[in-house]
Amino acid sequence: MSTILSEATRLRDQIASVGKSLFDRGLTFGSTGNISARLSNGEILMTPTNISLGSLEPARLSRFSAEGVHIDGDKPTKEAFLHQCMYCQRQHAGAVVHLHSTYSVAVSILDGVDPDDVLPPLTAYYVMRVGSLPLVPYFPPGDKALAAAVAEKAGHSHAVLLANHGPVVAGKTLLDAQYATEELEETAKLFLLLEGRNTKPLTPAEAGALRARTQRDSA
Repeated sequence: MSTILSEATRLRDQIASVGKSLFDRGLTFGSTGNISARLSNGEILMTPTNISLGSLEPARLSRFSAEGVHIDGDKPTKEAFLHQCMYCQRQHAGAVVHLHSTYSVAVSILDGVDPDDVLPPLTAYYVMRVGSLPLVPYFPPGDKALAAAVAEKAGHSHAVLLANHGPVVAGKTLLDAQYATEELEETAKLFLLLEGRNTKPLTPAEAGALRARTQRDSA
């Protein structure tokens, strides 16, 4: 029991630290976005509703049972189901980050993107940290039908982009999820900066080799 409490304390502090870092750097704003982390006993800690990620109080984070029931802490975000369906599909995920970050949202609004993989492999780090980025069709905020749509895409990718909404990214650790989300945002920014210009993304062979190496390193 003391081990779980120690783990929970560490993760609570880390969630607050990551939230402040994301907020201070303009990757989230107002009370948008949410972060969660999964304990070794399956319980989930999550940022509450209507709270700025820049001013989180570790002790007030929402806590869910392994079965997804709110146990204690402040009222959970209405987007808690997004995190829970990511964990269901990504068995090794230890954390999920969901933001309304500007460039990623901008790309999610563009017409004509590839719904199976929204962004091209512009950099090696994007391929290694994000891989592929399927687009989930638009649903109103809080619509539970979004869960099924996210679950379908999350079975094949640890990062998804919600149309007219923003990215949801799972990682083995909270830092993994944070770094992947940041890499996604920077690649979305590059994509928009380069729009209309001739570009040379990584070739399918180059991207495939990076994905294979990433899979070997994480095995």
